[in-house]
Amino acid sequence: MNYKMWWKESVVYQIYPRSFKDSNGDGIGDLRGIIQKIDYLKELGIDVIWLSPIYKSPNDDNGYDISDYQDIMEEFGSMADFDALLHEAHAKGIKILLDLVVNHTSDEHVWFAESRKSVDNPYRDYYIWKSGEDGKAPNNWGSSFGGPAWEYDAETGMYYLHLYSVKQPDLNWDNPKVRHGVYDMMRWWLDKGIDGFRMDVINLISKDEHFPDAAKGGHEYGDFYPIVANGPKIHNYLKEMNKEVLSKYDIMTVGEMPMVTVEHARKYTSEAENELNMVFHFEHMGVDTGEHGRWCDRKMYLPDLKAVMTKWQTGLYNEGWNSLYWNNHDQPRVVSRFGNDTAYREVSAKMLGTCLHFMQGTPYIYQGEELGMTNIKFEKLTDYKDIDTLNSYHQFVEVEGMPHDEMMRYIYKKSRDNARTPMQWDDSEHAGFTTGEPWIAVNPNHKTINASKQMEDPDSVFNYYKRLIELRKKYPVIVYGQYELLDPDNVDLYVYKRTYKEETLIIICSFKEQEVPYALDGYDLEDAEILISNYPVEDDNANIVLKPYEARVYYKHDQGHINK
Repeated sequence: MNYKMWWKESVVYQIYPRSFKDSNGDGIGDLRGIIQKIDYLKELGIDVIWLSPIYKSPNDDNGYDISDYQDIMEEFGSMADFDALLHEAHAKGIKILLDLVVNHTSDEHVWFAESRKSVDNPYRDYYIWKSGEDGKAPNNWGSSFGGPAWEYDAETGMYYLHLYSVKQPDLNWDNPKVRHGVYDMMRWWLDKGIDGFRMDVINLISKDEHFPDAAKGGHEYGDFYPIVANGPKIHNYLKEMNKEVLSKYDIMTVGEMPMVTVEHARKYTSEAENELNMVFHFEHMGVDTGEHGRWCDRKMYLPDLKAVMTKWQTGLYNEGWNSLYWNNHDQPRVVSRFGNDTAYREVSAKMLGTCLHFMQGTPYIYQGEELGMTNIKFEKLTDYKDIDTLNSYHQFVEVEGMPHDEMMRYIYKKSRDNARTPMQWDDSEHAGFTTGEPWIAVNPNHKTINASKQMEDPDSVFNYYKRLIELRKKYPVIVYGQYELLDPDNVDLYVYKRTYKEETLIIICSFKEQEVPYALDGYDLEDAEILISNYPVEDDNANIVLKPYEARVYYKHDQGHINK
């Protein structure tokens, strides 16, 4: 195990195309805009671009509702634009990863348009249709976006399943025609030259054929997850996909998987199982959740975060592979969430990058993370565009009676739109994102937080991330080293060790706003090299005093020397 592979040694950069760069002034990011910024990404040093969905879509869920998998969303450009992007990226040594969204389609996809026409239509069994009883839905599942997960369709007098939006009907993966239709589409893109897929909620594709009621009932948000996730035939389907498609190409794959455990992930990502390369789990995204799920203002308790990260680091070592991420298009900005986005924004952004990038796994940078971009605070609810945010407000405020101000406080912290405000390129009116009116407002702090300013500043968050990526390519221990958590109960510091052959790293990251004295018992750091730090290191290693949100990485080549 632990074979060397290019995707293990890569750093991935996620682009949310709608918010990255607009080339034609319509206020919406597009493929030509991405082409304009390829040199920026090359300068940063990333290896792979993951594009959130670019396919034709009515945009009920910002492109995750696909009406044609082999066409491009008109707002983003044309297939010729995509081909040009693929060519430009490859010419710069950058690979392209597409989002594969095949748990569901749009209700405007031709398959569903046919499926709903009649019970004997050839496409009827492409989706999950059930009869209700006594005017009620087939079971009590609640959609992840609010309301029931079943929609009554008057045309045939039956219900179809939609785990997400009513415009996102779930595909029936038990139908081999569905599976092979998906595989044909995947091959079409891979033959075009793309370098792999990020697979949206891929572990939900195998449903329990009995469709049992959820324990909570009452159409609770996403109460189906414990029943649907990691279903009875999921490994059969992924092995078949690997055999039919993935194994034929030199590509990378990552599966987004709600409710996935380390034990599940070993099977999904083991090189012996022939399924996927890695998974996105959500355990560390749950360390600050509460009674209403993400909608709370609970603070993260550092030992909880360390326990989750360590469980995955040790649990997959030599048995699978980790993906490493702090944020994406579905999560708030990490510097606002786990760091300090005011007085210590820059140092805490650098600390968070250090803490993640020195773990074992493939790191994912979400657009703007490398600048330390922060959450947005819109004054009016109507300024938010995210379907999940708006539906949640309706549910908790208008249905359940939560005070408006309380819900808005939670939205400021957790709305998915925190990640979706336009990329901050410069200090001009719309941050250099567009010459028109942006589809969602730009964060006002772009005057001080922007790429143009940071690329010129050697001490910027951008240049710090660039250094993190450079180090990863230079030191095998960062990619392949074994992980060991040190001082697990420390509530202020995340301290861990990596070892590989004759190389040893000690990573110390402070999550505290005040200075923290620290004695690293049992390790001799004398003569150890500081590989990277977000402050000048002035102490003598024997008496370490960490400044607010300080991060430092010690390196020794002779493993026997660093341990007393």
